[in-house]
Amino acid sequence: MSRLLEILSFAILFWTCGPTLFAQVSNADLVAHYSEAGQSALAQGRYADAESAFEKLRELEPGVAEVHANLGAIYFQEHKYDQAIPELRQAIKLKPSLSKSGTLLAIALSETGHYKDAISGLEKGFSRDPDPQVKRMCGLQLLRVYSGLQQDEKAVRTALELNHLFPEDPEILYHTGRIYGNFAYLTMKKLGDAAPDSVWRNEAAGEAYQSEGAYQQAINAYERVLKSDPTRTGIHFRIGRTYQERARSTHSQEDLAAATREFLLELEVDPRNANAAYEIAEIHRTEGDFPSAEKYFKMALGYYPDFQEAQLGLGATLISLGRASEALRYLEKAVELTPGDEVGWYRLAQAQRKLGNTEAQQRALAEYRRLHEKPKLEPETQELFSSSEVSKQRIEPAVEP
Repeated sequence: MSRLLEILSFAILFWTCGPTLFAQVSNADLVAHYSEAGQSALAQGRYADAESAFEKLRELEPGVAEVHANLGAIYFQEHKYDQAIPELRQAIKLKPSLSKSGTLLAIALSETGHYKDAISGLEKGFSRDPDPQVKRMCGLQLLRVYSGLQQDEKAVRTALELNHLFPEDPEILYHTGRIYGNFAYLTMKKLGDAAPDSVWRNEAAGEAYQSEGAYQQAINAYERVLKSDPTRTGIHFRIGRTYQERARSTHSQEDLAAATREFLLELEVDPRNANAAYEIAEIHRTEGDFPSAEKYFKMALGYYPDFQEAQLGLGATLISLGRASEALRYLEKAVELTPGDEVGWYRLAQAQRKLGNTEAQQRALAEYRRLHEKPKLEPETQELFSSSEVSKQRIEPAVEP
């Protein structure tokens, strides 16, 4: 028997009362026979046989609420929702205290698209039922119902509560993620309808184009923002990142130079933009201009001391400048900030090797290998959404640890 039916079924609870309940009725022997047969079939998961037995019991005892409740639960288990609904309704009519039949009825109504009729029962089940599995099922159905009725804010609130109650549940994460994505889309659509020519609309369009790899459209959208508001912070940085991303696929030095110009323009508008300083530094580092890279990495860290990627970039730059002892403190800080980043341990091993600290080098290298060889639970895929605003530091294959 499925967990949900086990929670919501009344068969064993009711029918173990046995034929004594029907001692005064004329068909007591038949009632006892079919109740035993139905109970046995349910226990063994033979739902077709259980259905047949309970249908016979319904004919014999049409006024007993629990008979209808059990038959409704069996139909539900067999995905015969249209048949489950009238049985569950009759059970509740005969005995309103059968709250679990109400929950099962609400789920069946949701499954058949009767969203308005389902809401009340689902909300009660989600907010009041003490069983986590019933609460979970009602919450998932509420996501469907609210979305179907375009009650998007209620869907988001339910999604947040589900994530709080079941933070590691993959099905919950999948469905709530879709709710959040849909709500974000609808909000942006509303923005476009309300203010199609606003800087906010153009900035949102630029971000969307950029995430899709439509680089020129993204640049055009961001430039429309600057045309309306030339001193708006963050936009030159986004244009720079777009040029930079395109340069990675095209290997265009022109795009890379354009990216650098945009990052410098961002620093003119917002001198404390650590991300812009970092990207300039990283471009200089990869091009071998280590003094310039050092300058801008230190600028980034001056604005944001716990900038782990900048710590790694500056550490690598100082190693390249032959100043491994100075690099050490930045790399140690980087692994302290993010101990699970294998790049930090790899570069720390490089610095220790340069300094002749063999034992420390081996410890760092062992941690790098542990992280690098750690089995991946999921295949690596391109991120749909990323919290990273800057280029990630990577291990240069030609550089020995």
